[in-house]
Amino acid sequence: MPIISTAGLARTFDTKAGPVQAVRSVDLTVAAGEIIGMLGPNGAGKTTTLRMLTTLLAPTGGAATVAGHDLVADPAGVRENCGYVAQSGGVDPHITVREELVTQGRMYRLGKAAAVARTAELAGELGLSELLDRRTASLSGGQRRRLDIAMGLTHRPPLLFLDEPTTGLDPGSRADLWNLVRRLRDEYGTTVVLTTHYLDEADALADRLVVIDGGLVVAQGTPTALKTRHTGSPAASLQEAFLAITGRAPAADTAPVAV
Repeated sequence: MPIISTAGLARTFDTKAGPVQAVRSVDLTVAAGEIIGMLGPNGAGKTTTLRMLTTLLAPTGGAATVAGHDLVADPAGVRENCGYVAQSGGVDPHITVREELVTQGRMYRLGKAAAVARTAELAGELGLSELLDRRTASLSGGQRRRLDIAMGLTHRPPLLFLDEPTTGLDPGSRADLWNLVRRLRDEYGTTVVLTTHYLDEADALADRLVVIDGGLVVAQGTPTALKTRHTGSPAASLQEAFLAITGRAPAADTAPVAV
């Protein structure tokens, strides 16, 4: 059974100017243990799709199951089985890393002792042990993203959604996060769905790519398959394949900014 299955998933927003179809119809199947890279120009519907799949935004059409739970009929079951790391993160700058992780554990209804134990476990797994008593405001960009991911893993979900996890990171922090994503899949069997504008990142990390444009899935396959199908050569760059599919370059397809 796939860990994600959608059929015609859609979201329309009502605005003063009239209805806007942010996601028109997304059909998607994700197998357990995959790393899926979701690509598309700005405004294509990637983040809206992730927000629907994590129950943060109700769909206005279609159907989906996530980790065996119906998106609309059983949103609590979905939330129990997935973690979500948003583009902007969500840490409180006024408290320590330890306090942030323990609080997150308590929000997932762990007892105090269990939350403290889970904090130590996550800190060890994600290289945060020496940072536990530092205020989150003092962390570097890469350290904050590791903390964001630790918070998303508090309840040991089999599925993790990452929305542009490396935007603004320096190359070293970016490489560290790539290794962390691979380790989550290889060591813990975590399924990872990530959006990114960095095509080198998608090429290096993803087992399979899903290209969304205009609120629709317009192409999907392995990086090599997409290059071959849309450029005629497996040696082509993913940039060339992306341009052939969408006719547009990704908005943030530039070197990451050092922090």
